[in-house]
Amino acid sequence: MMSRLGDLGGKLYRGEVSINFVARQRLWYAISGCILLISIVALLVRGLDFSVDFKGGAIFTFSAPSASLSQVQGAVTDGGVGGAIVQQVHTGNTINWEVQTKALTGPQTVTLEKKISSDLGVNTNNITVKTVGPLWGSQISSKAVQALIAFLIVIVIYLSIAFDLRMAIAAFIALLHDLVIATGVYALAGFQVAPATVIGLLTILGYSLYDTVVVFDKVRENTAGLLSGARTTYSQAANLALNQTLVRSINTSLIALLPVAAILVVATAVLGGSNELEDLALVLFIGMLSGTYSSIFIATPVLCDLKERQPQYRALAKRVAVRTSGGRAAKRAKAGPALSPAQLAEHVEDDIDYAGEVEGAEGPEPSADELTATASRPASAPASRGTPGAARPGPRQQPRRSGGTTRHRPSKPAGKKKRR
Repeated sequence: MMSRLGDLGGKLYRGEVSINFVARQRLWYAISGCILLISIVALLVRGLDFSVDFKGGAIFTFSAPSASLSQVQGAVTDGGVGGAIVQQVHTGNTINWEVQTKALTGPQTVTLEKKISSDLGVNTNNITVKTVGPLWGSQISSKAVQALIAFLIVIVIYLSIAFDLRMAIAAFIALLHDLVIATGVYALAGFQVAPATVIGLLTILGYSLYDTVVVFDKVRENTAGLLSGARTTYSQAANLALNQTLVRSINTSLIALLPVAAILVVATAVLGGSNELEDLALVLFIGMLSGTYSSIFIATPVLCDLKERQPQYRALAKRVAVRTSGGRAAKRAKAGPALSPAQLAEHVEDDIDYAGEVEGAEGPEPSADELTATASRPASAPASRGTPGAARPGPRQQPRRSGGTTRHRPSKPAGKKKRR
């Protein structure tokens, strides 16, 4: 299996096998558009469920092995607190109950403790209360947003310096794509956003950026000196770079996802969920999947769309189209059925029609008649003067001398012989 994957990677790198990612950008855009639309609707309708660390409140933790979920919820409601989140958490080998409430005053906290103690038979000394003020939670939220904005700004500046502005814009779009999808999944599934989630979110943005930079570095290598020729368009060179780094991207993603998936399973199945380890592993798993997808299917196609809008690359695409269409017309004339000049000209015009008009293109565009004449030239036409049986060209005319007069060499006397 590994040897086959290695052979496939070698063929992709050499261009023997190629997947045209860039030419199918409309399909990738449509898929991403649907996912982004679902994520945005989930964020607007359901919103994010922030933990107490962000919105402020109180967390009551106690051990009541014989109590049921309905009994705990009833005790909290009887204590005068509504809208509380009740869940079981694993702490070592013991199973505890955790009640998250809104911000409570001192008397409200004491009343709820007494009600839990009386209804569930729990000693008040065994009830742990963690209180987070709303001001501290709002400060944490603002700091997280500021860190995210600063991260994005620094990334754009770095990529603009290391590569160019269009690559920075493409990478920025891919990062926003991953950010919206990750937060949308949290809103859609109802996962709680904790401080560990923010840490994991910044981590996956860095991972996604790393994968994108690897692809862009290969794109820059493949497109160096591209404008001096007429063999490959920018999109074709970028698609080759994407194929050359495809196996590396897949291997890196799999190696990174396997330990994250193991951590997520341990945090959910063994530790019982609702802990910082689960929050971190969950956002990493979602973000790595989205980052791998965006670096392959979003970043490079967006970069090609931005580059192909530049006049020099549009002119390059036109030159490549003309060169390719001329070769195809010659092959048709040589190997295909006999075509009339009008039919051959129609084929040539169909080949170069998609190139369009480009302002500032270098040199006049060859007409369809010229391409037809070139393509319909017989294959047995003489290519050089030394070819046997070739028609000798006529005498070349000497250029006239300036001055308007023609100088003649004096003729020799008829009877005078040349001395040896």
